[in-house]
Amino acid sequence: MSFTFTQVAFISLCYIAVVFGIAYATERNWISNKITSHPITYILSLGIFASAWSFYGVIELADRFGYGALAYYIGTGLLFLFGNFALKPLVELAKRFQINSMADLLVFRYHSHLVGALATLIMLLAMLPLIALQIQAVADTMMLLIKGQEQPTQIGQLGVQQSLGLVYCVGIAVFAVLFGANREHHKGLISAMAFESLIKLLALLIVGGYVISACFGGLEGLDQWLSDNPHHALALYTASDGATAHTLMLVFIATAISMPHIFHMTVVENPVKQSSDLASWAFPLFLLLMALPIFPILWGGYQLTLDTPSQYFPLAVPLAQGNATISILAYIGGLSAATGAMVAMTLALTTMMLNQWILPSNSLRTKRDLYRQLIWMRRGLIALVSMIGFSYYLVLNNKFTLTQLALTAFIGTLQLLPGVLGVTHWPKINRRGLVGGIFAGGSIWLICMFIPLTLGKANWGIGFGSYTFIVGVDAWQAITLLSLGANTITCLVLSRITRQSDDERYSAELCSQDELSHPVRMTLDVRSPDEIITRLSTRIGASTATTEVSRALHRLNLHANENRPYALRRLRDELEANLSSLMGIAMASEILDRLVPFKVPETHDATDINLIESRLGNVRNQLTGLAAELNNLRLYHRKTLEQLPLPTCSIGQDLEILMWNSAMTELTGIDSDEVTGSHIKDIRAPWGSLLHRFSNSSEHRFYKRQIELDHRPHWITLHKASIPSTLSQQSDGQVIILEDVTELQLLEQELLHSERLASVGRLAAGVAHEIGNPVTGIACLAQNMRYDTNEPEVLECIEQILSQTNRVSRIVQTLVSFSHAGQHSADNYQRISLRDCAQEAIDLLSLQHEKNQVNFVNDLSDEVVIYGDSQRLIQVFVNLLSNSRDASPLFGDVIIDGKMDGNLAVITVTDFGSGIPQELQDRIFEPFFTTKEPGEGTGLGLAMVYSIIEDHKGGLDIESPAHQDTANGTRFIITLPKQPASQPTETPTSPDAS
Repeated sequence: MSFTFTQVAFISLCYIAVVFGIAYATERNWISNKITSHPITYILSLGIFASAWSFYGVIELADRFGYGALAYYIGTGLLFLFGNFALKPLVELAKRFQINSMADLLVFRYHSHLVGALATLIMLLAMLPLIALQIQAVADTMMLLIKGQEQPTQIGQLGVQQSLGLVYCVGIAVFAVLFGANREHHKGLISAMAFESLIKLLALLIVGGYVISACFGGLEGLDQWLSDNPHHALALYTASDGATAHTLMLVFIATAISMPHIFHMTVVENPVKQSSDLASWAFPLFLLLMALPIFPILWGGYQLTLDTPSQYFPLAVPLAQGNATISILAYIGGLSAATGAMVAMTLALTTMMLNQWILPSNSLRTKRDLYRQLIWMRRGLIALVSMIGFSYYLVLNNKFTLTQLALTAFIGTLQLLPGVLGVTHWPKINRRGLVGGIFAGGSIWLICMFIPLTLGKANWGIGFGSYTFIVGVDAWQAITLLSLGANTITCLVLSRITRQSDDERYSAELCSQDELSHPVRMTLDVRSPDEIITRLSTRIGASTATTEVSRALHRLNLHANENRPYALRRLRDELEANLSSLMGIAMASEILDRLVPFKVPETHDATDINLIESRLGNVRNQLTGLAAELNNLRLYHRKTLEQLPLPTCSIGQDLEILMWNSAMTELTGIDSDEVTGSHIKDIRAPWGSLLHRFSNSSEHRFYKRQIELDHRPHWITLHKASIPSTLSQQSDGQVIILEDVTELQLLEQELLHSERLASVGRLAAGVAHEIGNPVTGIACLAQNMRYDTNEPEVLECIEQILSQTNRVSRIVQTLVSFSHAGQHSADNYQRISLRDCAQEAIDLLSLQHEKNQVNFVNDLSDEVVIYGDSQRLIQVFVNLLSNSRDASPLFGDVIIDGKMDGNLAVITVTDFGSGIPQELQDRIFEPFFTTKEPGEGTGLGLAMVYSIIEDHKGGLDIESPAHQDTANGTRFIITLPKQPASQPTETPTSPDAS
């Protein structure tokens, strides 16, 4: 059975069109995001690991090694099964630092451009046989469909195959250019690769089921055939060339770690978060399903005694049976396997060559669009890699089987295994050891396998005297062990006898699984994102610099005017990660290290607490055992400091804020997220200057430092202590505790004020006593003169003298009465006239000539009489009238009015001032609340008024504005019972008005 060339071309074009259509539809969002972003799609995309060799060549591997062929699936499956240990650290590291190729990962870990360039060279040489394998498999199967069984041992004419291979490479290059040349992740590429993996899996399973049914009549027939042909069953336990499955297992385990296209799809093109756990069992299941049909297909070819090479049995068996549908399905499955691997390998090699070879040796034009320049470079490299792969296919000239090509490629990539293991699990390896190991092992592989393969020799003897050393792909097992052994030993020895640089040690600690081992707080000499843009513009252009900084700020949720050192460090790290994904980590590190360099602090013990906090927060759900207990202890102490009622902050040795608790936020009004990571002097006034001055002083306490908050004076006492460092005779920063002593200060001032008033009262009593005697004498003399004369003018003068002496007596009596204020008890409650109390308060305030002069109008009725303490009620009027006077315009009116309403006396004090704002009316009776200038009031006057009224079982209310027509003025409304039900408690008093 055979097909025409036109039929095969049409089938191939239809399939390629479907793959293009799926990628295009995904990019256009025509396919639901639930499908394209589903973890299963990601798992299937990893199926590019199963290339054309796993569809065809693994049949030949089973023919040669029996059960040993399963090492291909078991090795990779075990690697993913234990992915949390082997792969997850690499994936997380690559995601965190935007590492987009295996070479970039090695550059980041070993801090060397040479490592990246060398790794890229090894990868390119190792991938050439694998790329040639895909082209050869597609071309051979096309010819097999066309020729059928006419030329079973020589698959078609070489010229036709070369033409088919060229067309195939051009198609792959076009697909990669369209869906893989841009910077962003490519949903279309992921979906297309997942579709191809699904097709090849279904095709292989269907072919396997068909072989069992058509060739053996079912599973029972297969068992019977194996019983009749025991040599085929025995062949499963021995390899035809004496090689062991252990070496195969080593090769295939290393393949999943170090193959560039596997890394590309696992890390770079992985859009799904939290998919590692699913991949750890789902991908091994995928490989198990791929392995199930292998031996039945092999035995089906034996049963039919096909002359076609065993590697093409999946297609040759249904062709021999004359089943066109299964034959086409098998061909499409192989085409799918080759296409997915080719696209992924081309993109991976393109990225590595661009980042490690092209960009370091090419100056980008800053006045042109950098993104467009990079896209065209990628497109050119994609075409170049495709043509290099096709050229190597032509050089090999179809002289080798798929297994020989695959083993050559896998053993080449094996040379990077020590370096990859050293990224997260082997921190003592340095770049000298890695480069030496790659030269040692890579040279053996190059001389003993790659060069003989290129020269067309699978078995080549090199003589050394009487001994002949066999090289070539047929000696793959010895070459594998020799090259890997030389690589590993050289790497270990050189790493042992040479030292890591500081940069390399820093990178090794970042890459280690215990990444918190490097919490050093670095410093930057930039103060804003705009300054970073200005510096980067000189290398990557102003437009690109602005775009990248804006992108980083958005990802970190930072403001464009951010100036906190911690935030700028995070911004710098994010920029390096973003530029790494754009142009490779080597170029990104070189640009930022030169333009925005980190500076190591003079004290290497400067611990980056914020870094530790953020990283522990990211992995807290993964901690177990003692680590989880220690983290819980950390959180307990952290919460203790956070909830401490005293305002507390801690600062590093470089005066960077490390901790800012909730009480500090409440006192300062500055949120922790806003201030953490800032330099202490950059905190907004008045706190920055106060804390900076205190932290730099030699004193351990600042006592009652006055600051202004909300236009009012506050007094703060500051305490500090040094945080001990792990280094002797040094400290790692300071902890500062603030104490708001404003209320205490005001109480002390009020106490002093009360003492002064008491002294004034005592002085007033003494003065009144001394003045009273001569005044009494003057009054007596005037009265005597009244009886000694009848002259009208003299009598009028005498009456004036007596009137003035009476006035002096009233003033003196008022002073004496006021001096006894506060000395009240139950006996003080007597029948009093509130009009008289108000009048005495007016008389007392009239003595303060330096105050604003107003017109007090006493309209209280004489009928307003209650039982109470006259002196304390005089204090009420003094405070209310004093406040009204201060709020009134010059020579304005302050009106006291009132009446009896049953058993209640209702008194009002009304002014025509500016009034009290609505938002302050609920606070004016609070102690220490005042709107007056410092020194003009303590904020206790109205609180005392409220207390006295409450002691008399009355009420106090406020109405402002008092005059609706003019919208100004304030009215205090006092209600007092005619006779309180119980006696009040003793309360200290003060005439001070707030």
